[in-house]
Amino acid sequence: MEHKFPYDWTLKDAHFTKDKGKVFSCFACGGGSTMGYKLAGFDVLGYNEIDPRMGKIYDDNHHPKYAYVEDIRTFKDRNDLPAELYNLDVLDGSPPCSSFSSSGRRDKDWGKHKVFKEGQVAQVLDTLFFDFIDVAKKLQPKVVIAENVKGLTTGSAKEYVKRIYASFDEAGYTCQHFLVDASTMGVPQKRIRVFFLCLRKDLVPLVDECGGLFGGTPHVDMQFNEKEILFSEISDHLGREITAPRTLECWKEHIHGEINLANASERLYGKRNYFDYILIQEDKVCPTLTIGDHNNQLLDAVPRYVSVGERIRASSFPSDFKATEHEIGFCTGMCVPPVMLAQVASRVYEHWLSKIQ
Repeated sequence: MEHKFPYDWTLKDAHFTKDKGKVFSCFACGGGSTMGYKLAGFDVLGYNEIDPRMGKIYDDNHHPKYAYVEDIRTFKDRNDLPAELYNLDVLDGSPPCSSFSSSGRRDKDWGKHKVFKEGQVAQVLDTLFFDFIDVAKKLQPKVVIAENVKGLTTGSAKEYVKRIYASFDEAGYTCQHFLVDASTMGVPQKRIRVFFLCLRKDLVPLVDECGGLFGGTPHVDMQFNEKEILFSEISDHLGREITAPRTLECWKEHIHGEINLANASERLYGKRNYFDYILIQEDKVCPTLTIGDHNNQLLDAVPRYVSVGERIRASSFPSDFKATEHEIGFCTGMCVPPVMLAQVASRVYEHWLSKIQ
């Protein structure tokens, strides 16, 4: 078997064993991580998400036992949470990352109250990670798994990583982080993400063969070497045709192997425009798909935009995921690919939770 988990699958036909432990998900969006935990055999009890639109998508696809559609700053101060959410096996979270993304404004937005795509109330996105850690401190799950963009580990953002480690330590957890590429994990897309894996300190002696004598976080093998899946294996060429005259002219002028239309624009018009019109090559792994129902992502082989089916398969979402075309574009751009999370959750179970349980 080349791949541990299928990238082309359906919710209706999937068999979720629910025997690996209980999970609660924060910043759940449409449930990308939830589907990953389910594929890995976990029982996801519910979620917290600020956006009512995403909450409805989550409800329609997952039918959770507990649903909290509200700001995490409100959720963390609740005194009426059910006992089942305390001492969970895994607390999951993907704090909104636009202020750390290398494609965004980064430090220009740090510390500012803004209304971002992730919700309808003003928030300081770069502090939400610490609100999530407050939830961990309150609920005291055995393990915390947090996912974020690669940009969190580069440049001046590294100072946030130091603060994250210190905050997890104060909350009672040892912490380590890993950069991993989804394309090495059985996902048909190059998507590099950072995962913070945190273990409650009192459980370290149960997991570490040395009994936690060295004070570090017990090892988790996060090397993945599954065979890459080329775009040709998932393409259907059913996306909408390129009709805008200048865009079409640039597409006709592009040379196979170019990553966008900037060079074609320069050859035609003497200006390097259209650099954000990304070309997806059939003989390569699909590049990172960002938010949007097409978001200027073009096929190299035919004059069409990426299709809904191609986006779903590239993101390892189930083909029967319930959402509109625009919502699917948003969810696949925002969420961690389910197969990527399934791989991470399986390693955490193998190295930590199986020994604790």
